[in-house]
Amino acid sequence: MRAQFVLSEIGVGLRRNLTMTFAVIVSVALSLALFGGSLLMREQVSTMKGYWYDKVNVSIFLCNKQDKETSPNCARGPVTEAQKNEIRAELKQMSIVESVHFETAKEAFKHYKEEFSDSPLAESLTSDQMQESFRIKLKDPEKYKVITTAFAGRPGVQEVQDQKEVVDDLFNLLNGMNYAALGVMTLMLIVALMLIVNTVRVSAFSRRRETGIMRLVGASSFYIQMPFILEAAFAGLLGAGLACVLLVGGYYFLVRNWLADQIHVINFIAGDAVLAKLPLVLAIGLLMPALAALFALRKYLKV
Repeated sequence: MRAQFVLSEIGVGLRRNLTMTFAVIVSVALSLALFGGSLLMREQVSTMKGYWYDKVNVSIFLCNKQDKETSPNCARGPVTEAQKNEIRAELKQMSIVESVHFETAKEAFKHYKEEFSDSPLAESLTSDQMQESFRIKLKDPEKYKVITTAFAGRPGVQEVQDQKEVVDDLFNLLNGMNYAALGVMTLMLIVALMLIVNTVRVSAFSRRRETGIMRLVGASSFYIQMPFILEAAFAGLLGAGLACVLLVGGYYFLVRNWLADQIHVINFIAGDAVLAKLPLVLAIGLLMPALAALFALRKYLKV
């Protein structure tokens, strides 16, 4: 009988506050969808970092004859064989260096022709205009500054270039988008909590006579609170379920069926990562409104 009474009170409460309950469901759904999206974005950035940092090289570009007129670092003339041998020997002695590849001017010219065959400059360049370089793979890409400090400005070295700086710009952009999503999620979460509190208070106020009678006849606080808490939890669970649908649908249609076909250089996260976040979203959607309702009801039990 008690369970039947609680369930009937939940139905009454939801019908009386249908509009506000709908607003709670939508707010919870949007905030939790943004929360899940932020978690997935963070995991995507970590996956991309692991993939791209493993491919990052540090390049030491050496001076050629043309650089003497155009680069201040090459004012002393093109690199000599002795200077190249000295750089190669020092690189091999460094514990942070995994491998070293020397790219000749002819190899650089060949790679340029392959990558920029459509460029109008490709026909006018010759191999002697290309720079020789050392391509260095590090054991830890975060320590690229060690190479820059050791070789930048040395005789025969035109420039030390680290690809990590280029990749970091992309990651900084993605992290910025993630923080923006977290900010919007926090705002939506606050709105959802305010709606939950107001909905529970309106419901409690409209049923203040019933709760007063129940209090006078000896009903426990927990028994009086239960219908209101379950109303909020039910609305939150519906919102969390809608958020899960948005996350799965967004991943399937936006990522797998569109971005994956458009952008082939990014290793996107698998669908298992999305499914792993759904229980957390459902748990938050269930517990957050219930706790908010419990907090909102304290003053209405003083009858």
